[in-house]
Amino acid sequence: MIRGNLPKLSLHVPEPRYRPGDPVDFAAVTVPPAGAQPRPDEACAAVETHPLCLDLIRVLGDDDRAHGPWDPKLDPATLIRMLRLMALTRAFDARMVRVQRQGKTSFYMKSTGEEATSVATALALADDDMVFPSYRQQGLFIARGYPLVDMVNQIFSNRADKLKGRQLPIMYSARAQSLFSISGNLATQLPQAVGWAMASAIRGDSRIASTFVGEGSSAEGDFHSALTFAAVYNAPVVLNLVNNQWAISSFSGFAGAERTTFAARAIGYGIAGLRIDGNDPLAVYAAVRWAADRARSNAGPTLIEHFTYRVEGHSTSDDPGQYRSAAESSAWPLGDPIDRLMRHLIALGEWDADRHAAMDADVDAEVRAAVRAAEANGTLGHGLHHPFRTMFEDVFETLPWHLVEQSQQAIHERQVKWPEWSDDADVGDAK
Repeated sequence: MIRGNLPKLSLHVPEPRYRPGDPVDFAAVTVPPAGAQPRPDEACAAVETHPLCLDLIRVLGDDDRAHGPWDPKLDPATLIRMLRLMALTRAFDARMVRVQRQGKTSFYMKSTGEEATSVATALALADDDMVFPSYRQQGLFIARGYPLVDMVNQIFSNRADKLKGRQLPIMYSARAQSLFSISGNLATQLPQAVGWAMASAIRGDSRIASTFVGEGSSAEGDFHSALTFAAVYNAPVVLNLVNNQWAISSFSGFAGAERTTFAARAIGYGIAGLRIDGNDPLAVYAAVRWAADRARSNAGPTLIEHFTYRVEGHSTSDDPGQYRSAAESSAWPLGDPIDRLMRHLIALGEWDADRHAAMDADVDAEVRAAVRAAEANGTLGHGLHHPFRTMFEDVFETLPWHLVEQSQQAIHERQVKWPEWSDDADVGDAK
């Protein structure tokens, strides 16, 4: 067949709006007035939420006041607690980057600008709801009271690391706080969370599950498998998709952002969906509480898109100046979550600049104390690690015979070749 009169096909490759050195204009980002979005009943049909998948739920307005039906009407004490937890998370991040630059750990990932997505979520859920986080939700652990020193021990992979050096830095696990182990394999936590939620429903329990994924990772097949199971079995789960505009060095368009919102994926699966201002702590709290109440009343799962911005690099191994304009973070139209909540409390007459400065000094001192305590247990590459024999522990309930033989042989050879590293020696003397 002769096709000479037909146009040639062309392949579309997404391209970010701004590259290094470009001026930035976020005029294309639609920011609706705070309080303008309706709040349907938690038990409503999923289709009633679908217009909200294309909108942006906001509570805090330009006047620093809370507006509209999504206002959770939190008391000042709760708001101050939320503010302190976000400030503590940011102080922790800043200190961990410093120790990474000092060579005390290999790797770190900050959550600067995204603190509300984790801290407000933690406060909106029940303390025993199981959460399956990704790698930028350190605010969850801090908000649920996981000790800072244990977090630093894990980052240093030292002798007090509860995971015994078996995980990358920042991939914590806190069973007592109902926080599932963080995985470096992206999006795997979504089907795990849905499966846990299904099991909770089968048992007739009252606890729900919640999970996190970045917009880039939502392009993984695990994301779609999880939503299929959640929809089919009406799993009591809250699926948080944090759209911070960048997945490592590729912008959100490679995950589908040019076509529609990420919350709109809920429409295709027939589940509830919300798109929220992820830099508005009150909007985050209200949306997550709404979704949690919906799941707990057997009304089904909810996909929440937290529309936010990754202020700094993907990790300490990343230089965002190589692929995006330096002006983006300062021009982001939704502001900073800590600053916005601070100004809201000041507008309420419950806060002031002096109290804020004192709080910043207090959280910085708390982080410094945790780092000093962890450094006494060792830092990466400077000894004071777990005994050699622990590499065979915690894998099987009963260690198979061949691994028993291997462990005995390995420990014997270690004692012969490197007696100063033997398990009989004090680990504090390890070189």
